[in-house]
Amino acid sequence: MSRKYSIFITALFCLFVFGFGAALLILPDREFSEQENRYLTQFPSPTLDSVKSGAFMSDFEEYVNDQFPLRDGWIALKAWAERLSGKQENNGVYFGGQDTLINRVDTPAWSVLEGQLGYVDALVGNTAVPVYLGIIPTSAAVWAGRLPAGAPTADELSLIDRMYFATGAATIDMAGALLDHSGEDIYYRTDHHWTSLGAYYGANAILQAMGLEALDIGDYQKTTVTDEFYGTTFSTSGVRWVKPDCIDIYVPQEGVEVTSWFGTQPSQGSLYVDSWLAEKDKYSFFLGGRQQPLCVVENPAVDGPRLLVIRDSYSDSLAPFLSQRFSQVHLFDPRTNKTSVMDYVEDNGIDMVLVLYSFSNFATDRNLFVLSR
Repeated sequence: MSRKYSIFITALFCLFVFGFGAALLILPDREFSEQENRYLTQFPSPTLDSVKSGAFMSDFEEYVNDQFPLRDGWIALKAWAERLSGKQENNGVYFGGQDTLINRVDTPAWSVLEGQLGYVDALVGNTAVPVYLGIIPTSAAVWAGRLPAGAPTADELSLIDRMYFATGAATIDMAGALLDHSGEDIYYRTDHHWTSLGAYYGANAILQAMGLEALDIGDYQKTTVTDEFYGTTFSTSGVRWVKPDCIDIYVPQEGVEVTSWFGTQPSQGSLYVDSWLAEKDKYSFFLGGRQQPLCVVENPAVDGPRLLVIRDSYSDSLAPFLSQRFSQVHLFDPRTNKTSVMDYVEDNGIDMVLVLYSFSNFATDRNLFVLSR
C-alpha cells in the first residue's frame, strides 16, 4: 500500500467519523420519524446516578442511533446490502414470499404472559358483566408459509392456546378464524396490522363467541381508498423494492356517530378520516389515529348491547364492523387512559367487555395494570 493511498484512507476515515459527529452536534434533533411512524429518542440529561449505573450511556446510544444524520438512507442501504449478500432479514423484519415483509416475533417469558393474564383475571373477578379475551396472532404465525426457510419466530399459536387455558376470561378463537383464510389478503404486506378483510373475519369470530349474528361480507361494497400505503414494517425494514398496499373499506360511514377523545375533551369524530390518506401514516385513516384515550362509536339503527373494548390499534379497522351489531362500541386505550375500567363499565351501562390485543402488543404492553383498577 502506497503512502499516498494510506493518507487518503486515513483522511476519508477521519472525515467520516468527525464529519458525521459534527453533523450530529450541529443539526437539530428530530422529534418524530414519519418514515418509521414513531417518536425518536431525545438527548438524555445526565445525572450522577445515571452515569454511575451506566443508564446514561445506554440512553445516549439510543439517542445517537435515532438522531444519526441521514438515518433513513443508511437503513435503506443496509437493507440492500443484506439482500445482496443473500440474507433474508434486516432490522428484525423478514423478506417474505409474495413481497411480504414480516416482523420477527421474539418468544416472551411465560412469567410475563402470566402477569398480563393476571390483570385480565382481576377484571373478570371485579366486573359483573362477561369479560372476553381475544389474542390476534401476527402475520408471522398466520402467514408462516411466507417466511424464509428456518426463520426463527415465536410459536404464537401454542402460546395463545396455553394462555387461553390459563385465564378465567371467556376466550375467542381469533387464530382459527384467521388461519381459515390464510390464503387471502388478511394482513398488509408492508405493515403489521390486519387489513379490513382480516378485521371482518376477526369481527365474526367475536360476534359468534358472544352469541350474536355474524356479518355477511356480501352485504357490503368494497371501496379502495388508497393504493399507496407503505406501513411501519416497510419503514423499519429499510426495504424499498416492494409495491405498496391498498387500504379498503366495507362499512359505510352514514348513520354511525363517533365521539373521539384526543385529550380530555370530546370532539366529533369519524369512522374514516380522509386527510390521513395524504400522510405517511395512512392507517390512521381509521378513526383518525391511535392516540385516543377513548373513542365511542354509536349506531342508532342497531338495537344491540354496549361493548367496551380494551384495545390496541388493531381495533381501529375493526370498529366499523362491530358497529353493525352493537349499539355502542367504547374503545378504551390503556396506553393513554388510566381511569378505572370497572367504574367505566358501571357508569356507562356496558353489557360486555372485550380485551383484544395482537400477540406482540399483549406481551409487551406495560399498561394492562389498568384492568385491575
